[in-house]
Amino acid sequence: MEELFLSIARKASLLVEMAAVLIVSYGALESFVKLLWIVVTPATSHGQRKSLWRRFGMWLLLGLEFELAADIIRSVISPTWKDIAELGAIAVIRTFLNYFLEKDLEQAEETGEAVGAFEPAGLSSSSRVPAVRE
Repeated sequence: MEELFLSIARKASLLVEMAAVLIVSYGALESFVKLLWIVVTPATSHGQRKSLWRRFGMWLLLGLEFELAADIIRSVISPTWKDIAELGAIAVIRTFLNYFLEKDLEQAEETGEAVGAFEPAGLSSSSRVPAVRE
């Protein structure tokens, strides 16, 4: 029974880690495409660049959440000091990123900037992924 639990936990950890990779990869690809659009569009405003940065930060935070979940599952299986240290480091990084991104989002709301305001001309609003917020 214990072996079955360990096997399921290892597979769950791998699946959650794969989800983290997919999330961060998608966010990086989306940001890269929009960044290319910014480079070739001479009339791009600073607000559009900030919006792109915020959106990419939200994808990174979501990916870190999944990575943290995978590390928690792994630390339950075999809690070594190395696993616990990695878990702590990821938690600290995620906390700092979340704090500063949330602070920036609050400031953007106060000034009336939209989080997903940047949209290249070729993309319709239905092709955008809704903004991720905590």
